[in-house]
Amino acid sequence: MAGVLRFQVNGNKNLVAFKSATEQSFKRATVIRCAAYTPKKRYTIAVLPGDGIGNEVIPVAVEALRLAGSLEGLELNFEELPIGGVALDLMGVPLPEETLKRAKQSDAVLLGAVGWPKWDDGPKHLKPITGLLQLRAGLEVFSNLRPIRVFPQLIGSTCLRQETVRGVDLMIIRELTGGIYNGNPRGFTTNEKGEEVGFTTESYSTSEVDHIARVAFEIAKQRRGKLCSVDKAAILEGSMVWRKHVTKMASEYPEVEVTHLLIDTAAMDLIRHPQQFDIILTGVMFGDILSDLAAVIPGSVGLLPSASLGDSGPGIFEPVHGSAPKHYGKDTANPLASILSAVMLLRYGLKEEKAAKRLEEAVFDVLDRGFRTRDIHTTGTILVGCKRMGKEILASLNARVFATNGYMKTATNGLAAKV
Repeated sequence: MAGVLRFQVNGNKNLVAFKSATEQSFKRATVIRCAAYTPKKRYTIAVLPGDGIGNEVIPVAVEALRLAGSLEGLELNFEELPIGGVALDLMGVPLPEETLKRAKQSDAVLLGAVGWPKWDDGPKHLKPITGLLQLRAGLEVFSNLRPIRVFPQLIGSTCLRQETVRGVDLMIIRELTGGIYNGNPRGFTTNEKGEEVGFTTESYSTSEVDHIARVAFEIAKQRRGKLCSVDKAAILEGSMVWRKHVTKMASEYPEVEVTHLLIDTAAMDLIRHPQQFDIILTGVMFGDILSDLAAVIPGSVGLLPSASLGDSGPGIFEPVHGSAPKHYGKDTANPLASILSAVMLLRYGLKEEKAAKRLEEAVFDVLDRGFRTRDIHTTGTILVGCKRMGKEILASLNARVFATNGYMKTATNGLAAKV
């Protein structure tokens, strides 16, 4: 079913129809509710499925969010909006003004992925990734939280030695607004030989470093009290400023153990000895690389969620993986990264810890029962697709309600028996 929204481009308002990825994606979960589940709080979630498998994993996350929230007395209203290649096809821009406006008015943003081969060779302002960068800037998010956790149920899915990854639970905190991705001057020129030259400035200011470092130190206090700052201070001036001011801030947090690593050493140690890390604090480019590299540790990028937060306003919650054109339309994508991003949305975006834990426990339960998508499938487990994995998450959420109220789930079709 197509949704119709009024979007504004260059001052002109237009009605455009786009196909909803989330509406009636699969049968809504049914659960017996009582007065205890009458909504006590209401939130609006801006849903931006984007491109490719974002249109497959985000509907699963939306249904899981809807049910987990309702079971904790939350009414979550979802508003689907275009971004990336979908927005370029509809409106000719990667981030329509109306999408940004409504995202700002929401309580949180759930994002899928951006990027599609059709737009790979276009100018920078017409690339899907530009829409993501504009969304981050518009919402003024500056800290990107990427947890890397090895679930005991999936210890056999990693390509690393089990003794190397067992018990790994770390978080990469990545700065988003400075560094080489956002530096100026930048552009293209011609050198004395007549060759085309592309250049970008890598820089970090004191305020940018202090801003993200304080976030990392505060989170480290709440975890195991260990923070490793990653830079390239041996050669990059921006990294020299980075290390200087992280070191300076460390004096304010005597309870946090601080170490420094160069990016090349950090990349090697992250794979060889990941158990040593708790919080990894780093800049925009190094964080991008390290977090994708870290997907090797739990076994799949399809398990990695993220949260991008500012000082106020809605955060952006998205799986780390991309749009995966080769997998789109095959029902093989792993929706767990998007569901775990929904957990982060509840925990960090809405501060609804009970709903977050409820959804997180449903993920653990489904893994305990042996369900696996292709990327994490091992001998002896049950191979399922994206939609089936989503249905099992909903079944788990429902089953826990029945068990709590004296019922036992007997099947995933909604039947239950009194115990």
